[in-house]
Amino acid sequence: MKKDTSKTKKENGYVRAAKQRSGEEKFAFYVGIDLGDKTSEVCVLGPDGGFRESFRLAMKATAFQDRLSKLGRSRVAIEAGGQSRWVAEIIERCGHQVFVANTRKVAYISESDDKNDPGDAYKLAELVYFKPRLLHPIQHRSAEAQADLSWIRAREVLVESRTQVVNAVRGISKAFGERLAKCSTEAFTARLAEQVPEAIRGAVAPLLETIDHLNEQIRYYDQMEAHIARQRYEKYKLLEQVDGVGVHTALSFMLTIGDAARFEKSRTVGCYLGMRPRQRDSGDSKPQLGITKSGDEYLRKTLVNCAHYILGPHGSDSDLRRFGQRICERGGKNAKKRAVIAVARKLAVLLHRLWVSGEVYEPLRNSGRAPKVHAEGVVAVA
Repeated sequence: MKKDTSKTKKENGYVRAAKQRSGEEKFAFYVGIDLGDKTSEVCVLGPDGGFRESFRLAMKATAFQDRLSKLGRSRVAIEAGGQSRWVAEIIERCGHQVFVANTRKVAYISESDDKNDPGDAYKLAELVYFKPRLLHPIQHRSAEAQADLSWIRAREVLVESRTQVVNAVRGISKAFGERLAKCSTEAFTARLAEQVPEAIRGAVAPLLETIDHLNEQIRYYDQMEAHIARQRYEKYKLLEQVDGVGVHTALSFMLTIGDAARFEKSRTVGCYLGMRPRQRDSGDSKPQLGITKSGDEYLRKTLVNCAHYILGPHGSDSDLRRFGQRICERGGKNAKKRAVIAVARKLAVLLHRLWVSGEVYEPLRNSGRAPKVHAEGVVAVA
């Protein structure tokens, strides 16, 4: 009869992990917490990696404080999410070491075919016991930066609401055979109010008033963002040198990235924001796939909007614009879309480089370089 070695292998794994940590700090427990909206599942492993207990906590600061403060110093893993920042702060105040896991990159959790909240908590505890690096831990921004970023998030809610109201007015008008002309949302009511069919003017009048009110509120947010940038983020002016990048984009970039020094190379910023093509190569098969779309969705969308401006009719001549135009000239499927994403990725790299170096932006730095002549008389193009 064949001997079942699965249990032995698992025990050997725990032994190896314990030996690897022989010179590290000792922890009383290893804890995994799967954060939910109202409650969280908690799994506790002992110092030998064996299961100790599991329980549920309400998503309240007092609940976490009361229960976790009774544990000896532990290593804790939690999922990154909307509430992970304040949870991590409470856990640290209780004297524990915290890892905030980017579970999207943890296939053991995200791609499991047996996924549930208690199981995710157990897997987090396992990983933080064996090797925390496998959690792809993230670092939260400071409370002050989070508060400043809230202005940008709140402004986006108003912008999306304004877009929905404008589209509603256009849709209602189409039902009466009137296609309203194109114009900016800021000038919508001033330019197109008279084009609205007579039969529905009474119905859409409150909508037009709402658009005007939203425009006023968005201008207020723009003023506050400019004030915040001048008071606390003076380096935004370095990013604002690029045509198509204003205070809003510069401040969004700085607050989302947080610490510019976290990236050793500027080129990795584009990958961090999910603008790198996905890869699934195998032998001679090298399919062209879309971008990963990881990272902050709002900042990625903001940079794409800037890329549209750079490549549009109002964009000034620059290396970025010429780079995108060359991609468009190649033709092929979705050439314009690929050009926009490529320019947005290069723009992210450029903004980070300007932020770190403090250099003066030269729009045609690469295109305008003159050939260098070496001592031997050999001409080389920089």
